[in-house]
Order: sequence, then structure tokens, then C-alpha cells
Amino acid sequence: MSLKILAVDDSKTIRMIVKKAFKTYDCEIIEAENGKEGLETASREKPDLIVLDITMPVMAGPEMLAELKKDPALKEIPVIMLTAESGKENVIQILKMGVKDYMVKPFKGEQLIERVTKVVTLESKQKEDEDTSKKYFSTVEDVQVLALPQKLNRPTCLEIERHFKSKVEEMVNSGLKKFILNIAKVGGANVTLIRLIIMVIQTCQKASIGIRIVGTAALSEELKGFSETSEVTIDLSIEDAKGAL
Repeated sequence: MSLKILAVDDSKTIRMIVKKAFKTYDCEIIEAENGKEGLETASREKPDLIVLDITMPVMAGPEMLAELKKDPALKEIPVIMLTAESGKENVIQILKMGVKDYMVKPFKGEQLIERVTKVVTLESKQKEDEDTSKKYFSTVEDVQVLALPQKLNRPTCLEIERHFKSKVEEMVNSGLKKFILNIAKVGGANVTLIRLIIMVIQTCQKASIGIRIVGTAALSEELKGFSETSEVTIDLSIEDAKGAL
């Protein structure tokens, strides 16, 4: 289950550093620009960890922290405080606030991860990505196959696109040059499917990878009704597509 991490800082750059630091971990990063917004977000989202800046407009970090500690539903959420001052007195004052740890700005993403792992357990996205990718991708002999599900909505499409780009890189590095997009199970042609087909064709062509599309006769007719795919050839079986590559 993904960890929710709330980054509260008026600096977009700092929030970006925090977000990038957790990119390879199974985390959902939620952002807020000040303590007031952060408090409202914490109440709504119930994050597992808060990365909180000290100096902010509207409501500063210490004030937000004090409000968190008053709320029975939020007081146990661990907080890592961000500060621009590294003096001993400042650090002591921060620790007295009841935070789990602190970071002095500027800092690097890996330094933040090091502090965070002392407070919560981070899980890598790699295994999750591998398991998810197997739902769509398979290798048949020397051909990489992407089989689309029956229901192709926007979130699923984005997930497939992310895995597809990684697969193309793997193919280029390993020397594989044949790709089949299997759309036979898709319920019908729509804008999301058209966009995905064009993206796959263009990406494969750019990488000098042979691409064939497998579908049904009905889907083939539907695709002819869209200007973007009116000239796309649809094979009716994997064997036909393999033979044409």
C-alpha cells in the first residue's frame, strides 16, 4: 500500500526536490504551499509522514505543528522539519517542538530519504511495476507483445504508456526489433485507443522497431472511421502479424 507523504513548503523548488526524492518508491506525494493549506490537507488526506518547512506565509511551520499536536486524529503523524538555519539553538528549538527529525536547507534528495527511512518504511516501486507490466506485456519468441485490456480508460492508458516506454528502451538495448500491439480484446474504438495506437506506432518507428497491430475485423472497420488510423493495417491474428514483421 502506497505511503502518503505531505510536503508543506512555500518554495515550489523544495517541493519538487521532495517529490523527485520519492520517485522510485511506492509513495503518493501531496503538496501544500503554507501551513494553513497543509493543515487542511493533513485533515483530509491523513498522510503517513509530513515534511514541513519552518518559514512560510499565511501560517508558519511551528504554528501548523502546534495545531497538528492538538488534533487527536493528526498528532501521531511523524513530522520532519525543514529549516534554513543550522545553529545549535535553532536545532534544539526544533526538536523541542516534537518533530521526528529535521533537515537543513539546501539538501539533496538522497539525504531526505536517509532521514525518512528512520521514521517510516519505504517500498521500492520496482516489484510493483514488474508485476503490473506482466498484465500487458509478454514475449513470443523474438517478438514483444502488448495486449490491451477490454476497458481502456485514461488511467490504464497512462499506466501502459509508462511501461511501454521502458519496454522500448529494453528492446533497443537488447536488439529486439519486432513489436505487436494486440487490440483484439478492446471493446471499441475511441479517442484514447486512437491516441495510444499513434503513440506506439510513432515510438516504434523512431526506434527502428517493426510494428504490427492485431485486432478484429470489426475494430478494423471502426478505425477506418478516424482520420488518424484510416490507413493503419490490422492483422487478424498474432501469427499473421509475426509473418508480416
